[in-house]
Amino acid sequence: MVDLLFSRPDMAELYDSFCFWGCSPDDDFYLDLVLGARSVLDAGCGTGLLQRVARERGHTGRLVGLDPAEAMLGVARRERDDIEWTLGDLAHGPYGGEAGGPYENEFDLVVMTGHAFQVLTTDDGLREALAAVRRALTEDGRFVFETRNPAVRGWEAWYPEQVRTATVPDGREATSVHRLESVEGDLVTFTSGCTVEGWARPGLSRSTLRFLDADALNGFLAEAGLGVSAQYGYWDRSPLTEASEEIITFARPV
Repeated sequence: MVDLLFSRPDMAELYDSFCFWGCSPDDDFYLDLVLGARSVLDAGCGTGLLQRVARERGHTGRLVGLDPAEAMLGVARRERDDIEWTLGDLAHGPYGGEAGGPYENEFDLVVMTGHAFQVLTTDDGLREALAAVRRALTEDGRFVFETRNPAVRGWEAWYPEQVRTATVPDGREATSVHRLESVEGDLVTFTSGCTVEGWARPGLSRSTLRFLDADALNGFLAEAGLGVSAQYGYWDRSPLTEASEEIITFARPV
């Protein structure tokens, strides 16, 4: 099930106002990788900002943005029509009337950005997704993604709440509020509230993310036939340590 935050069109329209290009150092990190690959699948692409910028910067190969939220893809399609915006998910591939079945040996690079990897909250769902990544990659392809390092307990920033503001294209002010709800094992549940000046009430969404440590993560990758070629703790490619904010992983088929 897609979170309301991404499935409601008026909330999806706010996404780029809060997550605009250049607001995070991971933007250029992933852009360099995409520009160096001939065919790229962005799984959980959202509004497709990474792929859109890659095309603007001169990428001439195949770019596919895959996401289960039609509202987010609606924003992507409005911005560019020279990218394959595809409704679906890794395990099942494109939904509905589009070409069916998971991808097979089609991509030099598969990425999951914006901590999208953390929405895989069950062992079975994670195994299915990683098996699909393995199938989708060419023999020398790479899978690159990040997940928050549980050792630094990043969810504590959402208690009692984390508030952000942004200005939407028509000049109104928008507010986003994250509130921590619960922590159960490696699962963290929180609510997101978004509102814009003039809205009668905020849009509310409830989300759960999984915080896997590196050992558990690498075990799932190995089970799927993916070997870790590098892991970093931040976007400057500094070493992964207990104090690192991120676990940034490069994996290849083995």
